[in-house]
Amino acid sequence: MTWLRAFGEVVRSGLKIEETRLEPLLALRAAAGVAIVVGPALWLVSPAYAASAALGAYSAGGATFQRSWRPRKVVALGAGAGLALSTFVGYLAAGRLATFLPLLAVWAFAAGMAWAVGSTAGIVAATTVGSMLVTITLPTSVGRALEHAGVIALGGVTQAVLILLFPIRRWGAHRDALADALAAVADYARRLRHDPTAPFDPEPLMTARDAAAVTPSQARTRPPVLHGPRGLAERIRPVVAALADPDVGAPAEGPERDRARELLDAAADVLDAAARSIRRGTPAEVRPESMDVLSVDEEHEVLEGPARQAAERLVELLGEALEIAQCGCARGRTPTPPGLAGARFLVRPTMLRLVPVVVRAVRRELRRDSPVFRHAVRLAAVATLGYLIAARLPLGHGYWAPIASVMVMRPDFHRTYARAVARLAGTLAGVALATGVVRALGPNAHVSGALAVVSAGLSYMLNRTGYAYSQCFTAAYVVFLLGMGGQAWEQTVPERVVLTLLGGALAMLAYVVFPAWETPRLPGRLADWLAANGRYAAAVLRDYAEPTREHHADMRRALLESREARAAWQEAYDQARREPVRPRGLTSREAQEAQEAVKGFGRAAMLVESHVPRADGRFVPEAERFAEALETDTAKAAVAVREHRNPDWGRVEEALHAWEDAAGHGSPVVLREAELQKRALEDLATAVSRTPLERDVGSAREEQRVRATLAAEGNGSGPAHQGG
Repeated sequence: MTWLRAFGEVVRSGLKIEETRLEPLLALRAAAGVAIVVGPALWLVSPAYAASAALGAYSAGGATFQRSWRPRKVVALGAGAGLALSTFVGYLAAGRLATFLPLLAVWAFAAGMAWAVGSTAGIVAATTVGSMLVTITLPTSVGRALEHAGVIALGGVTQAVLILLFPIRRWGAHRDALADALAAVADYARRLRHDPTAPFDPEPLMTARDAAAVTPSQARTRPPVLHGPRGLAERIRPVVAALADPDVGAPAEGPERDRARELLDAAADVLDAAARSIRRGTPAEVRPESMDVLSVDEEHEVLEGPARQAAERLVELLGEALEIAQCGCARGRTPTPPGLAGARFLVRPTMLRLVPVVVRAVRRELRRDSPVFRHAVRLAAVATLGYLIAARLPLGHGYWAPIASVMVMRPDFHRTYARAVARLAGTLAGVALATGVVRALGPNAHVSGALAVVSAGLSYMLNRTGYAYSQCFTAAYVVFLLGMGGQAWEQTVPERVVLTLLGGALAMLAYVVFPAWETPRLPGRLADWLAANGRYAAAVLRDYAEPTREHHADMRRALLESREARAAWQEAYDQARREPVRPRGLTSREAQEAQEAVKGFGRAAMLVESHVPRADGRFVPEAERFAEALETDTAKAAVAVREHRNPDWGRVEEALHAWEDAAGHGSPVVLREAELQKRALEDLATAVSRTPLERDVGSAREEQRVRATLAAEGNGSGPAHQGG
């Protein structure tokens, strides 16, 4: 993609309106937290105090809108504590550039490394950098600095208390995650009616699993309905795929296909009903037509063989989903699926036990090629450089430039540039709106304070609609807040616009100077996904060859690793498609074809999973040998993909031929699914294979790069920068 097209995508993405559900009650509660802190501080103390109070309450309230599976009150308290600490530490080093700039650089670097834990931690940590930049201009002594830090922390405490006193849709995010997983499988079943090989995106199931991990205190209060249905969705997915596939399930045409379509439609209806029940916490009704379809008549059932087995299994699983949909979500009434009665919940570490987890995550990212590490370096450099440049400009509030940079910067190119465009557009609209209101109403501290609270509420409500639209009211909030302190709009508005533009430009420039492109990493991501899928396919075949608890546990672990590898590939692939970088290692077409091939390989493994026996069955040595061949060849092929060599499937072909020659060993349907796996691997080899001419050209280019590197080292200049 060229730079011109990339900028076009950036502008469209930055100004795009996200069609998400608004949450006015949550926005009202968070705005009330800002008002509760700002009002008394303005009335009893001073506008400066009110500004500090507003900073803590507003930032803590905004943190609760980030996706986190921990209780919102814990997030608010953590954000308030971080803001207070950064304020106080910043003041201790303020006054001299020799002390403040190193602190700012270290703090910004740590905030950037917080992305190793997750996006919520990274965003909240970035707000603490902004707090350090703003509040060092307010106190005049250590005592006053402690007071301001306390007031900022009080803002977080206030938000947490409001969340505790006025809970709004408790466990709502967890309910939505589980309902989305069931709805995703329902949509999959519905699409399989028309496209028997339709793809399935496991992201909703991954999100639901992430949401299912709870702390011991959360486990004691979690509604029973949130424990169990996720596993039900996991078990239904391969069954509906096996029923719909014409190679191993119902034939492509005829009465059996019509019956399969009816069952798939009924499955979608039941799963949608269960999703509505969980999301709303109320009983749900299923269409009578769907109930009739699920009534299997042993004498008149048209499905035969593997298709009939899949249909019977599907009806059994849908019966469990029907119990969830019909009983509602009353405490103690939600049924527990068989086999889960003694299951333990997924453990999420408490805040104290989270420390070693964070340390390990950060240590894994402390390497030069890590996007998180590069983001941390860029954040530290831009924060200090922006502060220095703004301090030399004849403008007040110079901290706005580095704050704009810190708040828009993300570990990837597209989001950084899109947020920079969105912040500038939102700031222009917000300051224009606030200026018009101030000119119409005149300067008044109490009116400005009230307008700041209203702007904060609107910013919260539009938080998930788009960064530009939320930023519009954030900019208005800042203008009203400064107006509350007695500063005229003629001073603040031009400064805000110019410094926001400067900060966004610095953020964009930093990514060009020290990028973290995903395009060169695509072969490695593809190799990781291929190897993970190979381990998953081998684990499924081993479980089929010898169904034991240990093999089933290995299959589950391999499935989760495969999903993580697929998510990493998908994220890298999506980012690479929007980067202004020439393809390296994989062209766009090769990447697309390889992605489809590996998806097909994983889908074939999923079909085998639907035929794994439940209890101990007879040993199938041919399946075990094919599993060994799959795991070995995919591991070697992953190395070949990384090194731009052609993969080889010799062991897989030999093992498959041996299985085909051993007539009567194992299910012929599973053997057919093994053939589908081999076909998918051949498609992958076709997608990434190089012709002799391409291999010669690649070798020549590699030799040129080696010679250039050796020449540079001989001159003492070191290797040239390769752009990430």
